[in-house]
Amino acid sequence: MKTWKKVLIGLGAVLVLGTIVGVTVYQSRKNLVTVQTGKAQKQSLNSVVSASGEIKPKTYVNIGANAFGKIVKLHVKEGDRVKKGELLAQLENVQSSADVNATRASLQAAETDFVAAKAGLDTSRADLNRAHSDADHARLDWERAQGLYKDALIAKQEYDSKKAAWESAEAMLVQAQAKVEQAKAQQDSSQKRISQNEANLTRVSDVLQKTVYEAPFDGVITNLPVREGETVVIGIQNAPGSTLMTLADMSVITAEVKVDETDIINVKMGQPAEVTIDAIPHKIFHGTVTEIGDNAIVRSTGVSTSQATSTSEEAKDFKVVVTLTDPPAELRPGLSATAKITTATRNNIVTIPIQALTVRTQADLTPRKDAKGSVQAAAPVEGAKQKEEIQGVFVIRNKKAEFVPVETGISGTTDIEVMKGLQEGDEIITGSYKVLRTLKPGASVKIDNSAPKKEEESS
Repeated sequence: MKTWKKVLIGLGAVLVLGTIVGVTVYQSRKNLVTVQTGKAQKQSLNSVVSASGEIKPKTYVNIGANAFGKIVKLHVKEGDRVKKGELLAQLENVQSSADVNATRASLQAAETDFVAAKAGLDTSRADLNRAHSDADHARLDWERAQGLYKDALIAKQEYDSKKAAWESAEAMLVQAQAKVEQAKAQQDSSQKRISQNEANLTRVSDVLQKTVYEAPFDGVITNLPVREGETVVIGIQNAPGSTLMTLADMSVITAEVKVDETDIINVKMGQPAEVTIDAIPHKIFHGTVTEIGDNAIVRSTGVSTSQATSTSEEAKDFKVVVTLTDPPAELRPGLSATAKITTATRNNIVTIPIQALTVRTQADLTPRKDAKGSVQAAAPVEGAKQKEEIQGVFVIRNKKAEFVPVETGISGTTDIEVMKGLQEGDEIITGSYKVLRTLKPGASVKIDNSAPKKEEESS
């Protein structure tokens, strides 16, 4: 055989062998999935609930109008510090003062009538005692005259006179008893008029007092929406009354925030919190949770569900109050604030990035193989249990993605605690999201932890 034929045969064999190798490599690489990975590592983790709200003093009161009238004097201005009992405002009180004076005079007259009625009762009782004595004397004379007349010792005229005197004395006794009862009634009536006038005096004095407004506690005037000369009105049903001013005790400052209903179950009394205030940037204030609302608040309306007339599927929040331990002096009620409440802390625990968590059904975890041994789609399964979702992560083992169920604990901003299923140092698949969503258990993987392309990020 000629040399050139041998060369051609050798080249052909090399070409065929190269083709076979290339096809084999292509087929092996065609089923590779490119993934990003991370490590399960031990670290400390804080679970934080973030909520927004506003700064409020713990104790404050809106001082509203208790009477109808014109403001004749305002003794304070917005921003003033006042002491308990200090005079704040004065309404016109001409009519209410006159009513007090008239009622006081009526009370004094009723008291004078009572003294006179008491004296009359004493006089009537004295007259009754005299009538008793006269009646007894007349009765004895009459009884003696009866015996004498029977023995014919006195004339008929004297006998009749003694009888008439006794009957007259008895009538005077009955009259005296009636006068005593009448005097008692007059005294009781006078006593009732005194009570009535005392009640009227209490009422008109209360009306007069409501024209004067005093500070109920030490604090700062944080709002003063009225001016001298304005007329204020009291509130009635479905119509709020005038607000004269707002008094706040700025010694204890709180951040009142609204926590989402999905997070409120983790918030407990006494938990620490970090508060940031929009008006004071780059500074963190510390506090603790001192109050947790029991009723949900509809986010769109701000109305408590206990006051709502119909049920709603809207998002709901719960009020949480954080008391600041280091409030600055320049704080003002109403400033926007954000509270980050630490609901749990774990030290030296196994954690993984939150995005590594994924969910698969029992059917997804039951793969089948074809005749060549390649992993194919999951075999058809039946039963409700096969649809049960299982939380887990994909771990890299022997260059393949193995699904491992895990039990998780608290979650931080980017990481989550793994209580069971992983050990420190396990290499887990963290992305991309598209890969984690479609990755099959047992699939061959290729690790590429370089920065993803912009096209991949946008997809």
